[in-house]
Amino acid sequence: MNMKMEMNMNSLLFVVLCLIHVSRCVSYTNFAFGDSVVDAGNNNHLASLSKADYSPYGIDFTPSGGKPTGRYTNGFTIIDIIAQALGAKTLASPSLAGNATSNALLGGINFGSGASGILEETGAVYLGRIPLRKQIDHFEQSRAEMVQTMGENRTQDLLKNAIFSLTIGNNDIITYFLPKIPFIGSYNEVSHAVLQETMVAHMGSYLKRLHELGARKFVVVDIGPLGCLPFVRAIHLLPDGKCHEEMNMLIRGYNEKLRQAVNILNQDLGNGSIFVYANSYDVISEILQNYRDYGFENVNDPCCGGNIPPFFCFRIEGEERQISSNLCDDRSKYLFWDAYHPGQAANFIIAQHVLNGDENICSPFNIRQLHNLKL
Repeated sequence: MNMKMEMNMNSLLFVVLCLIHVSRCVSYTNFAFGDSVVDAGNNNHLASLSKADYSPYGIDFTPSGGKPTGRYTNGFTIIDIIAQALGAKTLASPSLAGNATSNALLGGINFGSGASGILEETGAVYLGRIPLRKQIDHFEQSRAEMVQTMGENRTQDLLKNAIFSLTIGNNDIITYFLPKIPFIGSYNEVSHAVLQETMVAHMGSYLKRLHELGARKFVVVDIGPLGCLPFVRAIHLLPDGKCHEEMNMLIRGYNEKLRQAVNILNQDLGNGSIFVYANSYDVISEILQNYRDYGFENVNDPCCGGNIPPFFCFRIEGEERQISSNLCDDRSKYLFWDAYHPGQAANFIIAQHVLNGDENICSPFNIRQLHNLKL
């Protein structure tokens, strides 16, 4: 089947889905933007050094039967869990997958890309990745396809009721604290304040662009305490229980500026639009401080891979033997799946907080309230 015929078939399927499933057009739909925390397989389609398309990634992801999908964890991501809780008919498809636009009515589209950042140069060392600006370019292309198949008015209705989530900035911060890499460059020579303000300014412009394209319900996720990641603690030779406080301090400053920017957007664009600020920093900090109350036994080490370089999490099965990195006995007892990402157990806890939390976690509404809100 040639590419043009395949596109026509996808467009026809999209129209049929809209006609048959009229009631489903108003169910939960998410257009997700972000980095490896939300990537559902886009980097599988890129020439990238940042991938999660191999075992044991996805070992607990039941829809795939435990096979890797490109998600950077052992099971469901936070946005997967939220989608299921709010009645999505299917999980959002990766934007680079062939069925992405036709799937938009039933679950949405996932534009996230591992190693990406708010700033264009972030993640360059990994080669292929999709920075936030290009993710929004891809959404604009998907929007045009929707208009072609269902018209401008129906497209606007779909987008008005959908939730647009942005979970990004982690790699910008981590890159800032890495040594300068020859031929790749760095921006760690600027002050903390300049980096914070630059990131927030870019986020503000991208949110306004999405608003111009029809987005009306936004969830802007802040950055968690990255200074406590196994990777960060290891490269800075920090003992168990100690986090990189300078990094966390920079993140708290960024988060406060991001919160202020979100408040301003609600004031300037709030007529018929809602921008929710999601406080992941405090949620994860609470888990770290009281981890046994949440059922965890280890919040220092990754379940998969080592806590010393190169941190690889992998499993290779041959005819005669299996070669693999370290894998913990009980994945539900570890906060971190690998040296960079939370495991499925942690994702469920974080998802429940942002779904149902009070204004200290999500302001001015939690995600469940935002979903139920009629604009």
